[in-house]
Amino acid sequence: MALINVRNLGVTLGAPLFTKLSFVVGAGDRLGIVAANGRGKSTLLRCLAGTLDSTTGDITRTRGLRIGYVEQAIPDALLSTTFYDMVLQALSAEQQETESWRVDVVLASLDVPDVLRERTVGQLSGGWQRLALIARVWVTDPDVLLLDEPTNHLDLAKIAQLEDWLNNLPRDVPVVICSHDRAFLDATTNRTLFLRPENSHAFALPYTRARVALDEIDAAEARRYERDMKVAQQLRQQAAKLNNIGINSGSDLLVVKTKQLKQRAEKLEDAARPAHQERSAGAIRLANSGTHAKVLVTLDDASVETPDGTPLFKTGRKWICQGDRIVLLGANGTGKSRLVGMIRHAITDPLASPDTVKATPSLVLGYGDQALADLPDRDTPFDTISRRFDIGDQRTRTLLAGAGLGIDIQNKPNSVLSGGQKARLGMLVLRLANPNFFLLDEPTNHLDIDGQEALESELMAHEASCLLVSHDRSFVRAVGNRFWLIEKRRLVEVESPEAFFASVSGTQS
Repeated sequence: MALINVRNLGVTLGAPLFTKLSFVVGAGDRLGIVAANGRGKSTLLRCLAGTLDSTTGDITRTRGLRIGYVEQAIPDALLSTTFYDMVLQALSAEQQETESWRVDVVLASLDVPDVLRERTVGQLSGGWQRLALIARVWVTDPDVLLLDEPTNHLDLAKIAQLEDWLNNLPRDVPVVICSHDRAFLDATTNRTLFLRPENSHAFALPYTRARVALDEIDAAEARRYERDMKVAQQLRQQAAKLNNIGINSGSDLLVVKTKQLKQRAEKLEDAARPAHQERSAGAIRLANSGTHAKVLVTLDDASVETPDGTPLFKTGRKWICQGDRIVLLGANGTGKSRLVGMIRHAITDPLASPDTVKATPSLVLGYGDQALADLPDRDTPFDTISRRFDIGDQRTRTLLAGAGLGIDIQNKPNSVLSGGQKARLGMLVLRLANPNFFLLDEPTNHLDIDGQEALESELMAHEASCLLVSHDRSFVRAVGNRFWLIEKRRLVEVESPEAFFASVSGTQS
């Protein structure tokens, strides 16, 4: 049964985000929507929710349908509200009086600890804020649930928890999910819509299998286009020969034949459409200046501690060697960021670092943190690049445009950039630093799938040496060639991340 019917929908905001889009959302659907940053995913959700009118086409909903729409950001007005009250206030005044038990049921289903329920939303971590938004919508008992980037700011444990929660919802409640998390889409969806300006494609498959099917369609269209262009070129060449013969012989028949061949070529060219090429939100490129050193970082049983001196774990004797792409695994709070900070300090200020953490002097560090703290809000993208690198104004503007930061936003404060734009600016800074060793903390945060795959390709193509922390399982599997796990206050090397991923998921079952 179709609960939402989308027919020939189109939205144009300066340029078309999508056109002639038709699909239905029915009971039991778990629909993943995939597109590059800024290509209309959130816009489509707002259209489905009824908060935004489309440019063309229409959406029909079954009578009385209750749609629950979970947006990405918490309204500022709710930041001073407690977790519990934020969810309670989503109910009507009468329900708040007689059905407050609904709040307890929803918070219990999301495993919200009692101590957090009375904490103000502004004091919560980004992950708990995301779950608070979901709880606030789910308590209203919607018939359809729309989720916009639900895994943003979630660690692996909370992602697994959210996956289990979604998979345990009543099967007749359809869920529509916009996400760049490939593993999450595979775990929670059974349909995939690839949103494009023209010719969007939908498949009754989860993301990875749907992507294979889409790539086959794109490849077939590319072959068809090349074939049609080749035939059109042959027709034009044949027409040119006949035209010369016709002129020399004065044959009207050959002139007519020449005209017919040209018309056939034009018809083929007009009908042919190039295969879809995703309009990247900006190129991601990295550099690798190289180093002759084989061992880049040595950990000699270093003690990793909290700021107040509480021991977290010991590293044992470990080495980071040239070509290593080491993924640091461990539950939240075990000290991953502390170890990254110690290694960073050993590279940037070796004289003030303990002897247990040593870096080769030839290292040039490329560092990226998940908060993008190295990109001050008051600076502009132009300032960010021009003040750090002596490359000239024109080169700066060209590189920014290539990273997806057009002239219109190059002189605006970094604070107004989207998460994806900030991430690409951070990657540009890394590239221009020309590092030979990368420390990356959640590098795929805010990157769309196109950007994630580009970053994966760059790291592997340059045989980059790096230590990285990531909650993106697809990224970890694609990039890592060594894996360190913080377990029982020790740093141990494991063959793969799969046992850790399974243990995190298992804690939520």
